[in-house]
Amino acid sequence: MTDTRDLFAIVPRSDFDNPGKSRGLVDVVRWRYLLSLLVRTGVTTRYRNSVLGWTWSYVRPAAQFVVFWVVLGIFMNLDRNIPNYAVYLFSGIVVINLFSEAFKNATTSIVGNAALVRKVFLPRQLFGVSAVIVAFVHFLPQVGLLLLVGLLMGWAMHISVLSILAIFAAVVIVLVFALGLGLFFGAVNVRYRDAENIVELLLLLATWASPVLYSWTMVQEAVVDKLHWTSWLVEIYMLNPITQGVELFHFAFWRPATESLVSGAGYEGFAMMAIPPGLGWNTLWTFLIAVTTLVIGQLVFRRLEGRFAQDL
Repeated sequence: MTDTRDLFAIVPRSDFDNPGKSRGLVDVVRWRYLLSLLVRTGVTTRYRNSVLGWTWSYVRPAAQFVVFWVVLGIFMNLDRNIPNYAVYLFSGIVVINLFSEAFKNATTSIVGNAALVRKVFLPRQLFGVSAVIVAFVHFLPQVGLLLLVGLLMGWAMHISVLSILAIFAAVVIVLVFALGLGLFFGAVNVRYRDAENIVELLLLLATWASPVLYSWTMVQEAVVDKLHWTSWLVEIYMLNPITQGVELFHFAFWRPATESLVSGAGYEGFAMMAIPPGLGWNTLWTFLIAVTTLVIGQLVFRRLEGRFAQDL
């Protein structure tokens, strides 16, 4: 009778995979059926047992917009310097909401699915990717509302191919960047739950560190003209992927909807219509930064995922 130990002895150890490890995002494509199930579950269960249901996808950003518009636009008179401030504000808010939801949900995706991670082997990246896709699905109603408002204000009369491309570029940059950060902090969060608090702090800063509530020209004036600091700080500020996503949405939605208003009324905020210098090149650079963040997040995730089951 043949001893099975002899049969296994001749098999190289390199042919065996370490338990609990996958091939990263490649396995997400191979397990796309399970990915679709996770996305479907995330979409359908978010507003389960809710009276308003999907209406919350409109109510929450609308309430956020009203608060910022009243406080900053009316009380602090920011709308005096930025024409069509309502569209400017809302087009930035929807980008921040997309990043915030994708980043936060990806960070908590492993801990939130601890029961599956402990009992069943499957690519753990599935949870982070599905969280980002679910955030994108909930982002679509907000874009639809923004598009409707833009159409009522003459957006279609000044739209261009570059504007359409800017929308897609902004979404890709923000989602890739959020996924990279989500994989990084999601892996760290399994062992150190302080990661969730760090993410909350970063999301709080993200709204104010991007030209959502103010114009990028205000940053340039404050840094260069008032503080007399080097202009490199402004360039670094503009290379923030979230800043670039917001500016691309301003270029795609706010500028076409505001062009006729400014040219027809001689609005004093015309200077605020200036396109950020190097918007096209910055789109390329911020995309590379987002991809680099994704690669780093993936490397850290794969290094730590072997202990997920034990740490959970």
